[in-house]
Amino acid sequence: MTLSLYDTARRAQIRFEPLVPGEVSIYCCGLTVQSAPHVGHIRKEIVFDVLRRWLTTSGYRVTLVTNVTDIDDKILAKSVEAGVEWYVHAYANERELHRAYAALGIQPPTYEPRATGHIPEMIELIEQLIDRGHAYVADDGSGDVYFDVRSWAPYGELSGQKPDDMDPAQDADPRGKKDPRDFALWKGYKLGEPVTASWSTPWGRGRPGWHLECSAMAGKYLGDSFDIHGGGIDLQFPHHENELAQSQAAGRGFARFWLHNGWVTTSGEKMSKSLGNGMLVSEVTQRWPARAVRLYLLAPHYRSMIEYSDEALDETSTALERVDSFVSRAREACGDGDVMDVPTRFAEAMDDDLGTPGALAVLYETVREGNRSLDGGDLVVVGQCLAQVQAMLSVLGLRADDPIWGTATTSDLTDVVDGLVRALLDQRAAARTRKDFEAADTIRDQLSDMGLTIEDTPHGPRWTLS
Repeated sequence: MTLSLYDTARRAQIRFEPLVPGEVSIYCCGLTVQSAPHVGHIRKEIVFDVLRRWLTTSGYRVTLVTNVTDIDDKILAKSVEAGVEWYVHAYANERELHRAYAALGIQPPTYEPRATGHIPEMIELIEQLIDRGHAYVADDGSGDVYFDVRSWAPYGELSGQKPDDMDPAQDADPRGKKDPRDFALWKGYKLGEPVTASWSTPWGRGRPGWHLECSAMAGKYLGDSFDIHGGGIDLQFPHHENELAQSQAAGRGFARFWLHNGWVTTSGEKMSKSLGNGMLVSEVTQRWPARAVRLYLLAPHYRSMIEYSDEALDETSTALERVDSFVSRAREACGDGDVMDVPTRFAEAMDDDLGTPGALAVLYETVREGNRSLDGGDLVVVGQCLAQVQAMLSVLGLRADDPIWGTATTSDLTDVVDGLVRALLDQRAAARTRKDFEAADTIRDQLSDMGLTIEDTPHGPRWTLS
């Protein structure tokens, strides 16, 4: 395997070599669970799920950590609006996130730490930064603690900015700051806030700053240095910039590669909660098959933007139906086929900065070849194409019989439906045998009205969804 990845920090495509041979460690910034996830959020989860699957297929043991930010200004504000405790609000939306994972075939992370479960690690990190002269307690009695941007010369290297060109940090009251660009490591408790949303520290009660949380949790589960840090491009600055600065200022190597995926946009704007243009995963998967939604989000290159549209999802659904139709016909003709590796060109595309567009081109080409061979009766080639298609679908998380899609339940239902349709087809065949073509046509029309297409083949009638 010669995997190259576009490292945002170095602004170049770099050959990927893991810190520990045979093992890959990945940290992804998870969601702030202020509300239910939309498809813009979940794109990142799908991108890194595909990366994880490809690394696993390539022989690596992958540890993927994705955090849950369950304490935040927005969570506190939203919980007040909802009339519930902040932790009740956060947990309800965390469960919505897990339902979105399941709906779109996303494997659960190896570890999924909550911010509120790692306060001791955060306090320890702040103390290290204070001791090293890179953080300070505000002198206004607020209990805020800030990272001193001017004390860390490399600050801005991830996003390619200079501190003098940056806008002031917006994460705390500026009165206690030495520099307006200094960002909050810890936010002192304020009257009116829930006491349950604060913890005791050497500098007073309060709660963690957003940036601090991820550095502490990444260090807890992956150590001082790890392979890949990922997230949406909107997190590059200030979130990832601040993570990198505070972690390295504390003496930690932190991430070796930085990967950022593009936005999902609507009408040219980033899909977001604040703009009110987000399509909830729970809503989108009611309108289109969940596997089609997943394919729609992974089909473009992960660094490109995706413009959300109903028409694009319709086209993706049709493309997936063609793939599924081939798999169904091929399995009927020659069984499941032998287990095979993915085609060389598919592997080359995936190794080239996770090139899913090129990989999908190989998938579709293999399906076309398989269909031609089915029409020509070459079952040897059909079996080979089927095995390759199934292998590629597995890497992309799109294989219909993958247990992550709830195969047992789906399979049971499919068997029942197939049995009922077969019974009607047997009745149709019997009517044709006795030359009662009117009855045979009536049965066919009934099946058509139910959305089924009947195809008479040399092996007998075959039904598919129209």
